[in-house]
Amino acid sequence: MSKESKLKLNRRKFVTLTGGAVIASGILAACGDATNTTAPATTAPAATTAAATTAAAATTAAATTAAAATTAAAATTAATATTAAATTSAAATTSAAATTAASGQAFQTDFNAVGQELADAMAGKLKGKTVTLIHGITAADEVTKFTKCFDDFQAKTGITVKLNAGGNDALTVIATKVSAGTIDDIVNFPQPGSLGLYTQQGKVKDLSTIINQDWMKKVYNQGFIDTATLPDQNGKKILAGVFQRINFKSAVWYPKKAFDAAGYKVPTTWDEQQALMDQIVKDGDTPWCLGIESGGATGWPATDWLEDLMLRTTSLENYDKWTTGVMPFTDPVVKNAMQKMTDIFFNDKYVYGGRKTIVTTNFGNAGTPMFQNPPKAWLLKQGNFITTFFEQNTPGLKGGVDYDFYYLPPIDPQYGKPVLFAGDLFGLFNDKPESRAVIQFLTTYESIQPWIKAGGGGAISPHKNANLADYTTDLDRKTAQSILQATSARFDGSDLMPAAVGSGSEWKGMTDYFSGTANLDQALATMQAGWNNVKK
Repeated sequence: MSKESKLKLNRRKFVTLTGGAVIASGILAACGDATNTTAPATTAPAATTAAATTAAAATTAAATTAAAATTAAAATTAATATTAAATTSAAATTSAAATTAASGQAFQTDFNAVGQELADAMAGKLKGKTVTLIHGITAADEVTKFTKCFDDFQAKTGITVKLNAGGNDALTVIATKVSAGTIDDIVNFPQPGSLGLYTQQGKVKDLSTIINQDWMKKVYNQGFIDTATLPDQNGKKILAGVFQRINFKSAVWYPKKAFDAAGYKVPTTWDEQQALMDQIVKDGDTPWCLGIESGGATGWPATDWLEDLMLRTTSLENYDKWTTGVMPFTDPVVKNAMQKMTDIFFNDKYVYGGRKTIVTTNFGNAGTPMFQNPPKAWLLKQGNFITTFFEQNTPGLKGGVDYDFYYLPPIDPQYGKPVLFAGDLFGLFNDKPESRAVIQFLTTYESIQPWIKAGGGGAISPHKNANLADYTTDLDRKTAQSILQATSARFDGSDLMPAAVGSGSEWKGMTDYFSGTANLDQALATMQAGWNNVKK
């Protein structure tokens, strides 16, 4: 299901499937409204037992405003696009240069290269057909933007794309429709876990036989393909879905105006990150704003830290083993990443208010000390949605002026520059020429371009040929650059895990550890214990 408006957090719920089986799986569904974003976020406790009506808790996975990391190289090579495009029409004239600088592949989509059905559709051969697509978008502005994504396609092909809103309970609606045999042709899911439930039931079509795989490799970072490759009912890995829009999580926020005035430099390596932290301490301040309190969902902000550090300290293979339960939390690889967190979280010189405040500080308020005069703390690792909390808690702040972000630097060079992301996938349930054409279209930049050009956040393109000048803010543009420049990409790990783990035992273990009621080994054992409820 789609992310909602730019402040929306997500909730987790259990979905009751046919035959009375309740699967404990971390499934995101959009919730809340634009006025319901004040901190602390109040949510129901994380579900650890099978209950279809269990309330969900806020997570960071579906944050939907665009803002994330940048690198010094991107800022230099794409300077024209990133400075001119925000406020003047000059961006339009530099789009090709910006795209090339970010991705090295500025190209127009050749619909013939995507799939035969899309080529036929663009030639008018499928005119008069109708394709149904169910989604979970509830915010009116996002529904409007999503609808516009299909306007040009419908005009050129004569195919009607009927969008059906599932509402806040879209996942339950989908489950009911699947059971009744009335499911839409295409289904929009919030993350691979929810799509995977139906892939394992044999309900989802293998897109590797429907979409040209050379095209997929040309237009996507391999990580997006890997993430959407899931086991079917026979255990065979199939391409179960495609990403149309995503959001970025590997970001470190800072108070730009004060940061620049202090003479601090954006770090591009972990050694530089460490040096920045130590310099801030030397100057009499604390580097990090840390807060993992979120009502019944307390602990989730720490899971994003662990995921980003796993990607920077071990292989993608190990990350995948970890998120699927093959590698336990108690493994030395995971413990090493947790130790990296500990080195920061347990150093009172590095944490505003000291370690004792981490579990009691609400995640939405954590960054407020950055905007005191002078700043009391300088850095906050968080998803791009957090900018709304900045502006809500400190009215008058302007993105790119008062606050900015940088890409969380790599730790071990052998693992490159990975990015942590979340986003929406689309799976094909009814295999028809016209539905093939639509699912093929969703792999193109043209399918998300209208939303991006409309501005206001809510979508970042995962496509390598995205036109950076189409983004309406520098922050959005920098987010897209970071994604295009990444050497690898992986989905939010806790959202890939079953709910009993990712939004259950992992949250508890994090909270126990950072509150001081458990040591590291005990906390990791608590996190691992959740798998006992899903692996019999």
